Amino acid sequence: MSQESPLLSTVALGDLHLPNRLIMAPLTRCRATVPGNVPNDMMRVYYRQRAGAGLIISEATQVVPEGQGYPATPGIHSDEQQAGWEAITRAVHDAGGRIVLQLWHVGRVSHSDFQPAGKLPVAPSAIAIDGQGYVPSGEKKPFETPRALETEEIPEVVAAYARATERALAAGFDGVEVHAANGYLIDQFLRDGSNTRSDRYGGSLENRSRLLREVLVAVTEVAGPARTGVRLSPLQPMNGMHDSDPWGTFSHVVRELDAFDLAYLHVAGMGEDAPGDAGPAFDLAELVPLFRGPVIRNYHYDRARAETDVTDGRAAAVAFGVPFIANPDLVERVRCDAAWNAPDAATFYGGGERGYIDYPTLADST
Repeated sequence: MSQESPLLSTVALGDLHLPNRLIMAPLTRCRATVPGNVPNDMMRVYYRQRAGAGLIISEATQVVPEGQGYPATPGIHSDEQQAGWEAITRAVHDAGGRIVLQLWHVGRVSHSDFQPAGKLPVAPSAIAIDGQGYVPSGEKKPFETPRALETEEIPEVVAAYARATERALAAGFDGVEVHAANGYLIDQFLRDGSNTRSDRYGGSLENRSRLLREVLVAVTEVAGPARTGVRLSPLQPMNGMHDSDPWGTFSHVVRELDAFDLAYLHVAGMGEDAPGDAGPAFDLAELVPLFRGPVIRNYHYDRARAETDVTDGRAAAVAFGVPFIANPDLVERVRCDAAWNAPDAATFYGGGERGYIDYPTLADST
């Protein structure tokens, strides 16, 4: 019976007490108001529609202007952006939901067209990504060779995450998630394919994970560890990512994260279906026992696989991305054992209401 689904049972992630285990994954949708990258009323409707999720993890949100790498993505570094997010969190809470903000800096995935004064994007090392990336117009240009951050610049990067956390809490978020995945800045420091530094932020595993540790110290001092999560994607090859020993790197990172007593660890399975692209593959479930807190799993889950992983202890909760895009009432559909809407991939990124806030719910068909 659908009402007996383990996905519909309650779970605590630190101080976050969830009525179900269906998490809305962070989903870049490129619909913030430009100029200013300000969260808007259409986004308010979108998030409120999905407030039935056990927890909403917001779309990735840049902590500084330099952290942007895609058109019309929201920030959390200006008063106007904070006010826009406040309207969204209020709407989610009024609908009975919970929402955390994902903190983002894309690093070398940016382009000088996004950067203040047209400067080069920053990264741990001056290593370019092959291929092309987005610019503000929505077109693509070849990735540039980024500028390696100077050692003395890194404390300001860390401070930006703390300031963004302060703004997130002031805007009413229930917590924050540090984005350390998908080939963005923190992930670039973690992996030896993108980090060839010789200072205290490069070389050894302890050094390559230093930025993440320092960010977490700064963020948890503001939000508290029980309202802070972290997202990792150990096998994700996107954005030119590679590591010579992913298991060695990320087992070390997860053991370090365990010491923070965080609300949760969010592990994205991107790359599991293409072993070897990002380095030697391993079973991501092997990371779960290394972290004593709750683990959220994500990527290409259907209901059956999610229920199996929750039942078997391979995940405390499961984050659904595309299913929540197409099914604002996904939790209700699980409860009623109803069919899921098919997504329209052409409307995932950018645009208006179509494919964003117009997907039908079960209530619409009655």
